[in-house]
Parts: sequence; C-alpha cells; structure tokens
Amino acid sequence: MSILRLDSTQVDYRARLDALLSRETDTGDDVQNLVADILKDVKQRGNAALCEYTSKFDAWDCTPETLEITTEQMQAAWNTVSDEDRHGLTLAVERIRAYHEHQKQADWDYTDHDGLTLGQRITPLDRVGLYVPGGKAAYPSSVLMNAVPAHVAGVKEIIMVVPTPAGELNDLVLAAAYASGVQRAFAVGGAQAVAALAYGTESIPAVDKIVGPGNKFVAAAKRQVFGTCGIDMIAGPSEIAIVADGGHPEWLAADFLSQAEHDEAAQSIFISTDAALINAVEKAIEKHLEILPRADIARISIETHGALIHVKSLEEAAAAVNIIAPEHLELAMDDPDSILPMVKHAGAIFMGHFVPEALGDYIAGPNHVLPTNRTARFSSPLGVYDFQKRSSVIRATKDAVRAIGPAAAHLAHREGLQAHALTIELRLADQNRDTD
Repeated sequence: MSILRLDSTQVDYRARLDALLSRETDTGDDVQNLVADILKDVKQRGNAALCEYTSKFDAWDCTPETLEITTEQMQAAWNTVSDEDRHGLTLAVERIRAYHEHQKQADWDYTDHDGLTLGQRITPLDRVGLYVPGGKAAYPSSVLMNAVPAHVAGVKEIIMVVPTPAGELNDLVLAAAYASGVQRAFAVGGAQAVAALAYGTESIPAVDKIVGPGNKFVAAAKRQVFGTCGIDMIAGPSEIAIVADGGHPEWLAADFLSQAEHDEAAQSIFISTDAALINAVEKAIEKHLEILPRADIARISIETHGALIHVKSLEEAAAAVNIIAPEHLELAMDDPDSILPMVKHAGAIFMGHFVPEALGDYIAGPNHVLPTNRTARFSSPLGVYDFQKRSSVIRATKDAVRAIGPAAAHLAHREGLQAHALTIELRLADQNRDTD
C-alpha cells in the first residue's frame, strides 16, 4: 500500500497539499441533468413518478399504498431490536438532546436612545424532511443526529425518507426513528425522495427544509431544490485530520481508518512533528487492514486521498489544519489546548488521546452532521439553529420616527424610491400638524 508522504520542508509542499485537497466532489452534467429530469417528473406526476423511480432504482414493487412506513412498523422495530440496541439508542438520544438544549435561542429586545425598541423573535420550522442513507450501509445514528435537534428546536412534524433496496427495511433505522420521535416515514430514497419532500406528492407532504446526507444524486437534488425549500448543506465524502505528538500508533492508525472505511472517496490525513511516529502509524495501518472487513474500500480511499504529513512545529500543524478545514479533527496530544487556539477551521474537534472520532459519531452529544470538503471555513455543524428562523422586530414611537425619519426619507430619495420616502414624510407631516 502506498500513502502519500508530505513534508513541510519540501519546496512544493503547499502545492502538493492543495492538490491533495482538490478532490472533485461536485457532480457532472450527466448527473445534474438526470436529477433535473427526475425532479421535474416527480413534481408533475407525484406518487406515480415516485414509485416508478423507486421500483427502478431500488428494485422493489413500490405502490402508493406501500410507500409509507407506519408508526406501528417503527414501534415493532423498536420491540424487535436487542436490549443492547435499545440501550444504545436511548443513551444517544438523551446525550444528543442534552447537548442541543444548550443551543436553543431566545427572543430578545432593547430600546435605543432614539426610542426605538428593536429585537429578534425565534420561531421553529413547521415541517422538515430527514433524508437517511440506506445504500452501502444503514445509519441509525443519522436519524438521531437530525431528528433530535429538530425536536429541541420545536419543529412540529418530522418526515423521514429512507431508501429500501430490494424492499428491505432496516430494523435499527426504524428503531432509531421511533426513539427520536419521527412522526412519519417513507420507503423512498435518491433524487426522487428529495423531489417528493421539496414539492410534495399525494402521499408525502412538502417540507420547509431537507436535512441529512446522501449520495451524489441526493446532493445534486438538494442543490437544485434549494429555494423551493431550505437545505442543511451539500455533504461530501467524509474526512478526518489527526494531529499527534505521541500516543499509541495502533490507536492512531485505527482513527485514521475510521473515515477511510466509509467509502473510496473519503479522506484521512495524519499530521505530526514526530517522523518515527508517522512511520509507526503507517505500519499499524497496514496491520489493521489485514483484518478489517471494509479493507478494500479503505485501501482505495487511503491510496487515492490519504496522506501522512511531517511538520516542524505545532504552528505548522495548525496551519495545515486550517488549510485542510477538516470535517473531523483529532488533537491526539497530551496537551491539545496548546494548539487549539491556533485552529480556526474544523467541523468537530476531538481533544486528547481518549476521544476517537467515533465517540462523537454516536454517543458524545454534539452533532455528527458536519461541513465537508473545506466548507468548515464558512459553515458549522448541524444544530438547533438550523431548525429555527429569526425574525427582526421593530417598534417605534412618534418621537422615534421624528428623530430618525428624515434621514431615512433622504436615503430613500437618493435611491430613487419616492414611495418609500413618502411613507415616512406623511407620518412626519401629521406629527408636525399635531404639534402646531
């Protein structure tokens, strides 16, 4: 196995790092055009088109009557899974809820010196659509990470869509939906499911926002329906960057592989000032790959997108992290706080030797829906704020309008919007007559 080696002393280090990060995660015209056709068809023909695409792509005899997964099915799945499954899901829901309760926003206002009372009002979305992947693997954790913050935010109705290849329902996914309070669920996936959520069909109500990761067809569909409804983000392949100054090579190698096993397009990057540690981690990666069930996927990911980076200092390590802007960042160090103030761009940060990324994926509490493909430079993890809206609130007395109205009318005139100016000038005129 060959893993790219980079060294900060190399003349072309930055160019090679940029090349490593320039993964093509967008979709080509062929995917975009296919998705556009599917969206248009589902918008026009509703359930009929939705079932045709589901039958074609997921290979089961979908009908409008079999689209919906009932609450009784979700509860039955909850009763079917093991006690250990139920314990894990319950604990995860409790911890995710507790963390996201801290993100709740409150209304506020203040009165300024001119007499205007200005504020902000927070209201939840009415209905959201949760897309849960169901292709190469099933992800009950995705259900929890999307549904629980929506409930904390006060969303009244959560609609889940999940592909069911060959018509097979995943009990653990349905159990997660039951545990996290999903009200309705449908056995559809792909671009056709996104279309149904965005536009509505005879069976699936249109939602205000679509959240949750998916494949390139789902990502393309979310991009195209944005504006008709909201979306959380365009999620790309998973990523991890690890900065280590010591520790167990076997642990670090496992952490490196935790994202590489997701899919062939995932990216894992290891950064250290210790060349000997880098060598030991590389050997441990090879050792783990001999026994991991998804080793073939991980090998392609590592050889195509992975890297081992040697830097001279923690400052250089932090600089590399900020260029990478990783989805997951592990600071596997005795003193991770020594580098944390230098880190500006990362989706989720795991501090110390005992916090592998997987802990955050499932049970720690913070959300695992994170910005990918360097978008951590300008975006944040999914949270309660993604399921709420902010409205500005303005109150003004007559004196307040008299104080600031003339300036507002002047600016309206300067923009050539005389009716705007008139709305203020009429009120000022009435006030002047009242005082005469």
